[in-house]
Amino acid sequence: MDINDKSRIHWACRRGMLELDIAIMPFFKYEYDSLSDEDKALFIRLLKSDDPDLFNWLMNHGEPADAELKRMVQLIQTRNRQRGPERGAVAI
Repeated sequence: MDINDKSRIHWACRRGMLELDIAIMPFFKYEYDSLSDEDKALFIRLLKSDDPDLFNWLMNHGEPADAELKRMVQLIQTRNRQRGPERGAVAI
């Protein structure tokens, strides 16, 4: 997936679990454009992970074995925490 094809990336951010949508969609909406091209590619690579793995990683029930994916998970968590919940979002 091309790092500049935001419509495809947006679609890939939509997951089958509400908890993942709440974690991933705001990060994409507010942070993606400010990422380096390398981090954009890493974010896309993270999106290729299975939903159960993403859920576990983002909810701190485990971590990726891959150090770069672990860094991206931590970045998502940190930026989301700093920004706070979106209006109308369900707290998890």
